[in-house]
This record gives sequence, C-alpha cells and structure tokens, in this order.
Amino acid sequence: MSTLTYSQLDVAVDGGLLHAGVWEPAAVADDATVPTVLAVHGITATHQAWNFLPPALPGVRVVAPDLRGRGRSNALAGPYGMGRHADDLAALLRQTSAGPVVVVGHSMGGFASVVLAHRHPELVSALLLVDGGLPLDVPTDLDPDVVMQAVLGPAAERLSMTFPDPEAYRDFWRGHPAFVGQWSERLGTYFDYDLEAVDGVWRPSSRLPAVTGDQRELVTGESLLPALDGLSVPTHFLRAPRGLQDGDPLYAPEHVARWSQRLPSLTTADVPDVNHYTIVMSTAGAGAVAEKITNVLEGARR
Repeated sequence: MSTLTYSQLDVAVDGGLLHAGVWEPAAVADDATVPTVLAVHGITATHQAWNFLPPALPGVRVVAPDLRGRGRSNALAGPYGMGRHADDLAALLRQTSAGPVVVVGHSMGGFASVVLAHRHPELVSALLLVDGGLPLDVPTDLDPDVVMQAVLGPAAERLSMTFPDPEAYRDFWRGHPAFVGQWSERLGTYFDYDLEAVDGVWRPSSRLPAVTGDQRELVTGESLLPALDGLSVPTHFLRAPRGLQDGDPLYAPEHVARWSQRLPSLTTADVPDVNHYTIVMSTAGAGAVAEKITNVLEGARR
C-alpha cells in the first residue's frame, strides 16, 4: 500500500480563506493523473471527519474542506446556506484539481455537493451521497426549526458546551451512543481537531450561527430540490440503517426508494451495521464508502 502524505492549505473564497486538508499518495504527490476526490463533511463536523477514508483509497488524492463557519474556516462569516457552500467548494476545486472530480458528501455535505453539481456542473463527474443529500422526510406542516431541533438537538447543543481539556471532550464522545464500543485513535484525532481554546477552556470550533443558518435549508430544500431535479451526473446514495443516536435512521428505506424512482440517475444501497456517524467514521463504514468511490472511478475509466 502506498504511503500517504497529509497537508493543510487555505484557498481564497468570498470573504476570506477556506481551510482544507489533503491526503495523497507520497510517491505521486505531483502527478496530475492521480484522481482527486472531494470529500464534504456534515453540519457540525470538520475535514478530519474523513480521516478514515484515505487509507482505504490508495492511489487517490482526497481533498476535504472545513466548511464555512466550521473548523479552521470558522472565521468566514455568513450568509451561509447550500449555495454559499457550493461556491466555496467550487473555488477549492478550481485551485486543487485539473478537471471534474467525484464528490462525496456526508450528511449536510451531501446537500452542498448536490448544489455544487447543479451550480458548477463542469467541476463534478459523479456524486456519492452518504446518508445525506436527499430531502428529509418530515411533515410539511411543521416549522423547519422545530424539525431540526428534534433531529440535530444534541449535536447543536454541544456547540454551546465548554471542556477543561481535550481529553474531557474525548470522554464526552466516548460515551455517545454512536461510538460506544467503536473508539479508535482516528476518532480521537478528529475530536482533538474539532476543538479551539478560548479563555482558558476548550469548545467545539463550529459556529452556532453557521449551523442554525444552514439547518433550515435541510428541511425546506430551498436550493436542494431544484438541484436534484436538474441532476446531470451519475449519483449514488449510501444509507446508514441507524441514526445519529444509533437508533432510528435519518432516512427510512421507503423514503429512499421513492427518491430512487423519481431520479433516474440515482442508485442506492445500504451499508450494513453502521449509524449516521460510523458510516464514515469507522474502518468498516469508510471501507464501504471507499469501495463505492473505487467502483465509480473505475467505471469512469472504461
């Protein structure tokens, strides 16, 4: 297996600098023929949520941003929303890739990826949506903010918490239902990166206004629905059978099936025995994602 190098970079976007991580094979770091995959994280995550993926993709360059308002991009101000994220992603791709790439988006990252393909189709060769990117199945008569509080409540509440040190933050996550019995040092790396020191304590780096600014669009589908209806690239959806708290899934099978019927370019599959987090943040989950990416890349070469 080739040795991976990991680096970080900043690219200019509207309002400042977008931060990103890059994993690539050391022996071919300057080879323009190495395929690039853009990996887009979820609503309260950072690029380190993808650190399980590159080891499972030998010979592939993985570029992953900290989205606006998150991680080391948290100084980028709003407005937020999927269109703004899509334009940021386009700026990143134009500075890191010579041609259209496979884009993989987890959770909210899937929503932003679909809108990227709609607004900047010349940059995207295929989409892989990982437990995200399709409209959520919610009653239309409910207030979107109420819906998202029910779905994201614990994740959003975490952003207002402080911790005495990084180990306390790790302990918080060790007890999370999604990660019981799943702990690994790669998870620790992700959670350490997620923190920033403020006034002698540590807090998650995602800005609450960024999360609240984005969450309504996950329910209303304001920019997502036109983008889905206008999809012009092969699109694949991987579903986690368990949700954020390791219980009910974010997407019921019948809901995904309805969208598969509506979108002829969409294929769907389940990843067994994972939840909304571990579908990317575990060796097994990332392995399934990597296998799908590999199949898509091989199909494009034929």
